Amino acid sequence: MDRIAIIGGARLNGEIPVSGAKNSAIKLMAASLLTDEPLRLTNMPRLADTRFLGKLLMRLGVSVTESDGADGQQTLLHAPEITSGFAPYELVSQMRASFNVLGPLIARTGQAKVSLPGGCTIGARPVDLHLQALEALGAKIDLHEGYVYAQAPRGLQGAEITFPIVSVGATEHAMLAAVLAQGTTVLHNAACEPELIDLQECLNAMGAKVEGAGTSTVTITGVARLHGATHSVIPDRIEMGTYAVAAAMAGGEVRLTKARPGLIDSLLDKLEEAGCGVERTADGVIIRRNVERLKAVDIETAAFPGFATDLQAQFMALMTVADGESRIRETIFENRFMHAPELMRLGADISVSGGEARVRGVSQLEGAEVMATDLRASVSLVIAGLVARGETTVSRIYHLDRGFERLEEKLTACGAQVRRIQGDGEPEL
Repeated sequence: MDRIAIIGGARLNGEIPVSGAKNSAIKLMAASLLTDEPLRLTNMPRLADTRFLGKLLMRLGVSVTESDGADGQQTLLHAPEITSGFAPYELVSQMRASFNVLGPLIARTGQAKVSLPGGCTIGARPVDLHLQALEALGAKIDLHEGYVYAQAPRGLQGAEITFPIVSVGATEHAMLAAVLAQGTTVLHNAACEPELIDLQECLNAMGAKVEGAGTSTVTITGVARLHGATHSVIPDRIEMGTYAVAAAMAGGEVRLTKARPGLIDSLLDKLEEAGCGVERTADGVIIRRNVERLKAVDIETAAFPGFATDLQAQFMALMTVADGESRIRETIFENRFMHAPELMRLGADISVSGGEARVRGVSQLEGAEVMATDLRASVSLVIAGLVARGETTVSRIYHLDRGFERLEEKLTACGAQVRRIQGDGEPEL
């Protein structure tokens, strides 16, 4: 099993281009099931998660072709016909978001059999809101032996759907299903994340009629069919925020390009509060840290535009060496402090009680062997390793490969000493 090794102490200076958003790309890929014409996605990240979903889509009848074009990395998806409506457990279990093929399959073919996604290391994240939305649209749902059997032989029907709690996944899923429903669907208490706006823009480019994404009310007027389109994936705000924190941690000056700083204003505000220099540019942001030590600041995760839960672990790593004590409150996912014990192996002073962590900054972290527990936690350990004395080795980095494209290459280009060690213990060339 591969590992990442980091020798701490190097300042970061240079430029890092931000990749397309993983959380958006995988939902856009699922949209290819809604039309018999090609969907071309540009600014596509090459990640384990996009490969997982590509394998599932191919099983359902979608051809998936990756290439490099004038617009950068792109993926062409084409489903002239759905050859199977069966999404098995061994594929769905590899990535929760692949469950979102259920709605498009019902919308286009009237039936589907899709595995429930199973558990998650950062919380239960049940799919009951997804299923309730599909039932509201007229789908008949039965659960047997870990599978969802869904039917809508006469097609889906528009409906008024009010989510009891805000759910990004359920909002996206309902949008994907409702675009081919008869009549109008209104989603109340919808999630407002930027990825929903990206999905709306892609669906509308395919001929859908969706409005309101990015607000708490989304209206979808169903159409009879969708056509092919070309769409550029939004920049990945979590990757952008991660490298911003890495630059603040290591010191130096890093320019993040192909990015939209407005997507991470809540993080940039906290970095400035801690004493980091932040300069928003036309195509990204510049992060400067020349002071010896940042100040401790408190954060509380919240739905967009609040502080993203997917940046909480990274910010905690930054606070481990800040001057003073910070409080980090997690409000989105339960059990999302599993990185804390691993940071403590590096010498961090952290105490966790329920949904709150208290981080007392130390003057120096020490390199050690640590283990990734989930995607965002794994990169927080890499960030900590950038300043830890000696060598830090992070194992179980398949989590990293799910969501960060060319991580070692991007950090090394800015002066970090980061390398991948292959399973046999030899550095990857």
